[in-house]
Amino acid sequence: MAERSFLENGYAGTTMSAIAALLGGSKATLWSYFSSKELLFAAVLDRATDGFRQELSLILKSGAPMARALTGFCRQYLTKVTSPEAVALHRLVMGEAGRFPDMGCIFFERAPGRTRQLLSDFLAQAMAQGQLRRADPDAAATELTGMCLAGSHMQLLLGMIEQASARVIEAVARRAVGTFLRAYAPQE
Repeated sequence: MAERSFLENGYAGTTMSAIAALLGGSKATLWSYFSSKELLFAAVLDRATDGFRQELSLILKSGAPMARALTGFCRQYLTKVTSPEAVALHRLVMGEAGRFPDMGCIFFERAPGRTRQLLSDFLAQAMAQGQLRRADPDAAATELTGMCLAGSHMQLLLGMIEQASARVIEAVARRAVGTFLRAYAPQE
């Protein structure tokens, strides 16, 4: 209910009273769980992203060869961030973060920040094992996810396209991983 309210009414237009009314409870009960709208928004993000990160973690821990693991990660990542719900949430945050900077920080920390950290940890381990050349794993994770977002995701956010097909997602994932692996190939 809270997620729907944020997406339909925006951050500014969502009130704790309205969410309590949607849930059929009292505002006092809602406040006993969430002492601020920011904490409620963080909980909505956690609920929306925890399962997704579990999926990504399983892909990275699968023991698959590096190219296959990273392609699987990028494919799943793109599938999630190009979903209608994720695009709507991203538009909401981008549209309101200027007026509500805490909201932008919460979003970054809870969604892209945690996903990037998951990838960074995987890359750091691969670098330590000699599967990738040694570099800053945080920067490497940022570069790989950035390559994924540069095409169809941006077009979706701007309303240039309505959806990213599985074929487009696969092509972007493969191209991003190919470029990434050429840049981070172990030095001999």
